[in-house]
Amino acid sequence: MKNTTSPSDFILLGLLVNSEATGIVFTVIFAIFVVAVTANLVMIFLIQVDSRLHTPMYFLLSQLSIMDTLFICTTVPKLLVDMVSKEKTISFVACGIQIFLYLTMIGSEFFLLGFMAYDRYVAVCNPLRYPVLMNRKVCLLLAAGAWFGGSLDGFLLTPITMNVPYCGSRSINHFFCEIPAVLKLACADTSLYETLMYICCVLMLLIPISNISTSYSLILLTVHRMRSAEGRKKAFATCSSHLTVVSIFYGAAFYTYVLPQPFHTPEQDKVVSAFYTIVTPMLNPLIYSLRNKDVTGAFKKIFACCLSAQKVANSDA
Repeated sequence: MKNTTSPSDFILLGLLVNSEATGIVFTVIFAIFVVAVTANLVMIFLIQVDSRLHTPMYFLLSQLSIMDTLFICTTVPKLLVDMVSKEKTISFVACGIQIFLYLTMIGSEFFLLGFMAYDRYVAVCNPLRYPVLMNRKVCLLLAAGAWFGGSLDGFLLTPITMNVPYCGSRSINHFFCEIPAVLKLACADTSLYETLMYICCVLMLLIPISNISTSYSLILLTVHRMRSAEGRKKAFATCSSHLTVVSIFYGAAFYTYVLPQPFHTPEQDKVVSAFYTIVTPMLNPLIYSLRNKDVTGAFKKIFACCLSAQKVANSDA
């Protein structure tokens, strides 16, 4: 057979070394992928069509769903194809595109979660000024800022990574082109670049986390001063979903980009990467929808309308 692999291609070793479990893992990942994409698209649709969800919080939530959809589509389709194919190669250009999209989505989500914390701070601590402080123009600027910050990370780190000389082995011990795994194949000293990348990642984590910590500290003080038990319950309900998502996402990111390399192993890196690139995009819409009466109410309303329309169509037939 003719070898179609280019000398510049990389080989992705994949998520699993043990091929016996491939069938089960493929089924699980495919199911998660379908649920994640469907749940996020449904969330975007509900926010667009239901007027009760036309608020700053849900606008930002729709941006999160867009990011999660693009995020999971950046890595999982290629992973699934590689699991059922003998050819596990990825071209040099495709690897660069994957790195750029991955960095852009994860960076954008970092900033967006920080802006969502600010939105909750204004809603709880300054409810009377909320329509002014979080008007449509501000929401658009926050969303644009999140996308710009993420794309800046992608435009900064991708060209540097792809211009590093690679020689010898072309096998990436990962299921996608994640920068730390790719740099292990470099035949030049990358210590300076890795240090700069580490500082960049720490700053990208530190800025949103500082904003989130400040926002929720002020929210806790405000809630503590509330006399109404109902008010406290509502404040905790509106913030708990966001805190859950933040804890999951930033926890995995902290391990990958802040924890020093001596504490990492290739297998642990793949598990953590799988968690926040595959599982988290599925959890985000489920957490927000299952714990949110407005979203579940909008879904029931749309579902009821669809059933009514089907009944009318059947009766006419």
